[in-house]
Amino acid sequence: MVEKTTNSDINIKSIPFTIAEPAALGLFGLAVAAFVLGAADLGLTSSSKSLMIPWILMFGATAQLVASVMDFKRKNIFGATVFGIYAMTMYSIALTLLITIFGGEESFVIAHYAYGLVAILFFSLIATVASLMTNKVLFAILIAVDLAVMSLIPHYLAGISPVPAGIFLMITSALSFYGAGAVLINTIAGKTIIPLGKPLWKPK
Repeated sequence: MVEKTTNSDINIKSIPFTIAEPAALGLFGLAVAAFVLGAADLGLTSSSKSLMIPWILMFGATAQLVASVMDFKRKNIFGATVFGIYAMTMYSIALTLLITIFGGEESFVIAHYAYGLVAILFFSLIATVASLMTNKVLFAILIAVDLAVMSLIPHYLAGISPVPAGIFLMITSALSFYGAGAVLINTIAGKTIIPLGKPLWKPK
């Protein structure tokens, strides 16, 4: 005689769904995009900006967007919001380049781009304050981003040299590479090998 089993007799074990730390991906994406943008502002590349678009789209935009979605799933509002907004910024930069390159720069008032950067600066300053509660490296990255954006706004509004922005973008890239490497290595090792620094502000 074969014994029948019912659903109540079967113990189904739920396997917890874990999501890996996405900060390394987001920071590497930011590092590469900032490096490419900084090189252009410093005049290290040709005057044609069309070849920047794939790097901005893939690394600056898509990598940070993926990190943002993953951080939302991890309930990390800081990483999710910052990576998400910066990803949208990179998509906007890439689309602006596409429009101006293939539509002819003379046909557009590039000042609109500057006002978009002003709005991003407002967000970035808020994120900088929030980063005081994370770690010193993230705070330093956001300070560098703030200074880069501040330098780009007068460039697009008044034609001031983009070199200062290029310098701050290179600093952003270097700090982001450091932060991404630290997160990746520390996470794999299961302990702190490369320090990120303690929070500068701990609200009581």
